[in-house]
Amino acid sequence: MKKFMVIFGLFIALTLMIALPSLTQADEKVIKLKYSNFFPPSHKNSILSEQWGKEIEKRTNGRVKVTYFPGSTLTPPTQTYDSVVKGIADIGQSLVGYSPGRFPLTEVLALPLGYSSGIQATNLTNEFYRKFKPKEFDDTQVMYFHGHGPGFFHTKKVISSIDDIKGLRIKANAENAAIVTAVGGAPVSLPITETYDGLQKGLIDGVLLPIEPIKGWKFFEMIRTTVENYAMAYTAPIFVVMNKDKWNSLPKDIQEIIVQINSEWIVKQGQQWTDLDRESKDFCVQKGIRMAVATPEQEAQTADRMKPILAEYVSGMKSKGLPGDEALQFCREYIRNNR
Repeated sequence: MKKFMVIFGLFIALTLMIALPSLTQADEKVIKLKYSNFFPPSHKNSILSEQWGKEIEKRTNGRVKVTYFPGSTLTPPTQTYDSVVKGIADIGQSLVGYSPGRFPLTEVLALPLGYSSGIQATNLTNEFYRKFKPKEFDDTQVMYFHGHGPGFFHTKKVISSIDDIKGLRIKANAENAAIVTAVGGAPVSLPITETYDGLQKGLIDGVLLPIEPIKGWKFFEMIRTTVENYAMAYTAPIFVVMNKDKWNSLPKDIQEIIVQINSEWIVKQGQQWTDLDRESKDFCVQKGIRMAVATPEQEAQTADRMKPILAEYVSGMKSKGLPGDEALQFCREYIRNNR
């Protein structure tokens, strides 16, 4: 009987040893995160963002579940950051430019700095944050940043150079409207969702955008010229942030997994922007859109026109007690050294 009891006891202990980890895992509450994004679900940037969430689920073995809300279905893009701060969304992605004045130091990245690719723009946005750690993002946990490739002028009529923008009504965002004014155009504030109708109805004569949306948003149906002048090329910095309390509540090992995935997605996102620009440019050429490539002399003249915009940024930051001159110098040196 004693022998039986010993064997039975060992059997029970072994069973518990096998079952306990599974029971513990089953009892462990799944961490659920809501991710708000403005990109429409079919856009490749939206798909890549959704994959970010799935990668977290995969590497945490299902301990984290990310529910993805594309196309501004959870929060409007202009309210996404505040929604993350308040916990309406746990994670949010949106443009810095959708909240004018909210991220003053970071707005340096939207200046006409002469960007050459989405890889360059995305890498700079992240290096800028690591260097300056602007306090304007302190009420969230930054995941990563990215930025589209060089923004150019695209017009409904055939033109030869940036000089022909004079007098034209150009769709622009608040953060880059000064670029339009600097070359004699009239900036028109219009959401990208209303831009197709604006072109079609003649409310605007062109757009200030990277080349990617000319294909992606079907503007190619009305656009006839792209002015490829890198001296005024800008980007739109885009943030991905998490609610700070939610981040702090995550186990340390999960935080480390997410940090690693973030670093990988910076590379993926930069490459995707560059690929999208290349695809769109090839597509636009096939559609007969003229690529008006600026000469070195024209680019030098354009660079002179952009100088007051840069000076105004530095002056504005100085009045706020922010290191605008240092931020601008850092960005310009980065672009010069990382073509």
